[in-house]
Amino acid sequence: MKKIALALSFCALSASAIAQETKVAIGMSGWTGFAPLTLAKEAGLFKKHGLDVTIKKIPQKDRHLAIASGDIQCAATTVETWIGWNAAGVTTTQIFQLDKSFGADGMVVKPNIGKITDLKGKTVAASAPGTAPYFALAWMLKKNGMSLKDVKIVNLEPQAAANAMIAGNSDIDAAMTYEPFLSSVRAKPEAGKIIATTLDYPMVMDTFGCTPKFLADNSKAAQGLANAYFDALEMIKAEPKKSFEIMGADVKQTGEAFEKSQAFLRWQDRAANQKFFAGEHAAFSKEAADLLLEAGIIKSIPDLTKLADTRFIK
Repeated sequence: MKKIALALSFCALSASAIAQETKVAIGMSGWTGFAPLTLAKEAGLFKKHGLDVTIKKIPQKDRHLAIASGDIQCAATTVETWIGWNAAGVTTTQIFQLDKSFGADGMVVKPNIGKITDLKGKTVAASAPGTAPYFALAWMLKKNGMSLKDVKIVNLEPQAAANAMIAGNSDIDAAMTYEPFLSSVRAKPEAGKIIATTLDYPMVMDTFGCTPKFLADNSKAAQGLANAYFDALEMIKAEPKKSFEIMGADVKQTGEAFEKSQAFLRWQDRAANQKFFAGEHAAFSKEAADLLLEAGIIKSIPDLTKLADTRFIK
């Protein structure tokens, strides 16, 4: 009887070990484009794919430090940010695309500013170097024959930057921000105007990636992360009201308000991912890397051929 009991106990332990979920910590922000990851967690989609996911809200400027310390294994951020992280020695690999901004990121200016070139010598609020708003500022200035040296930059995170414009801060002439904070400025035209967005300068694209070690040790979990994300997009289509409420709650928005802010971006499904990584990702990475080097954000360009692993989007 003892032998049978021990055998049964061993079987139970084995079954438990097999069923054990892979723990994954993801670093991200409250950016609207990342919201399907929140939906995947809250709706049990990660769990369905055998994952025990913890989402940690970490400012973009600090996310690579959390990866380097081992606090998180994966993250969501903009395509050019991965270049900066790898250039700084934080080796990471993108495995699927999350979204493309279609007006969800932009530059807000005081009413007296008519065009981007009017910002010469003016003060612009933007997140720290190595973040999407800082890169967007560099990109927009370059496309208008200017550089970061032509403006004075005050480092404010996107929400604080938008709030400074709404409050009429006299020391700030322009600000770089994104949804849902960009919509708060849209609602107060007397505070300023949106002079440029990613509709004018299509350069904000977000991807999800992990450390090479995590991918090598947990390929099944990596596939589960991608599948859960694509499942979340299907859920948004099938149950939009419920999905918007879940995603909105995470950033203290009503479902209706979240629905409006997500209209300024496009989440990327499996087919869109396959198209993006077939050529656009490499082309954009090259142009972005050149600008990052020119702006002094990176000291050298990392191996761009190792920035993506497309196994999980097939």
